[in-house]
Amino acid sequence: MKVKTLVVNGIVAALYIAISFFVQPFGFTNIQFRVSEMFNHLVVFNKRFIYGVLLGVFLTNLFFSPMRAYDLVFGFGQSVISLLIAIIVCRFTSNVWTRMIVNTIVFSITMFFIAIELHLAAHLPFLFTWLTTAIGEFAVMAIGAPIMYLLNKRVHFEKVI
Repeated sequence: MKVKTLVVNGIVAALYIAISFFVQPFGFTNIQFRVSEMFNHLVVFNKRFIYGVLLGVFLTNLFFSPMRAYDLVFGFGQSVISLLIAIIVCRFTSNVWTRMIVNTIVFSITMFFIAIELHLAAHLPFLFTWLTTAIGEFAVMAIGAPIMYLLNKRVHFEKVI
């Protein structure tokens, strides 16, 4: 891995962690409104951002999650699976908006992993928890898509790494 790739992914991870720190009160509930999840859209522009996003997710769950052990398995696992699906699907379309829509849908659907986690750890009802976590994830990813699109116009994510 190039030094530049490593440094940029370190910055992405640090930003993910910092934003997650500030949204702790509503980032680890059954709604999961974690604003830092908008960084998941970075893989739409360049698949090498996966390392920074996953490192950010892992460290956030390690240091801030009230259900650390569960989040390290289910939360991190959900991110790995969703990002890999997004990267594979992105191979079939070059349209950035289509990629972000697919990414948003993939992440929203795979929130069933988080619903399983919350069902096991906090005994919350699975279907209702899947619905609320999926809505929270969808909202963050949908709001984050135009933000990331506009940032890309300025920063050019596909060329940064």
